[in-house]
Amino acid sequence: MTSRPIAGLPTQTLDAIPGEVPRSWIMSQRYVTTLTAAGALPWVLPLLDDRETMRDIYEQLDGIFLAGGVDIDPSAYGEARHALCGRSDLDRDAIELQLVRWAFDDHKPILAVCRGIQLVNVAAGGTLYQDIANDCPGAIKHDYFPFQGRYTRDLLVHSVLIDEESKLGAILGVRTLKVNSMHHQGIKDLAPGLIPSSFATDGLIEGLEASNGHFLIGVQWHPEELAGNDPRMRRLFAAFVKAAAAYRQANHS
Repeated sequence: MTSRPIAGLPTQTLDAIPGEVPRSWIMSQRYVTTLTAAGALPWVLPLLDDRETMRDIYEQLDGIFLAGGVDIDPSAYGEARHALCGRSDLDRDAIELQLVRWAFDDHKPILAVCRGIQLVNVAAGGTLYQDIANDCPGAIKHDYFPFQGRYTRDLLVHSVLIDEESKLGAILGVRTLKVNSMHHQGIKDLAPGLIPSSFATDGLIEGLEASNGHFLIGVQWHPEELAGNDPRMRRLFAAFVKAAAAYRQANHS
């Protein structure tokens, strides 16, 4: 049995490309390589409509990593779809919501980025802005998507203010940080049991964690794109892996 903590990374659905590729599950290699460099044993998870099998997979995991991706379907938080809500993945929503709720119950470590922070908030009972630019007059630009090479994924575009008393503040060791930003949705109503740890200059929540001591950290930016050159981002992944290792030792010894 490996001594490295196992970090589960749910995939996303790629619809079939007729005559080329069948319906598939995919995920960026960057998440996998960053988790591996931090000392985790990454498992890329299928989106099986099979609760028993997914529970068996979950039981083998020492931590859950939630990546970026398409919009969360607003049905997950009880709202009708707005015209500016983008493409969603109902299979991914269902699997990630279930994994996170199991992890809430077990205090299994969670690290969530971009879409992931939003998923955690929805899983705990919160809601989202379906389109920040439309729903939040006066908001700064958050949607620096790298379409057609217009922006790079590691482009630092706005600052965040970090609560120095939070887990995130203790890990990063700074009060302000400039981050990349590739999202058009964000946290609207913060769920019970979660506390904000970071804000953008327009007041949008950019970081959250659990109020009960559970290792649960969500950030709205993409630290995996910055970890190669920023030791603070590497510390964030290392802290998650350390928490997953502690969970493994406590539950699999």
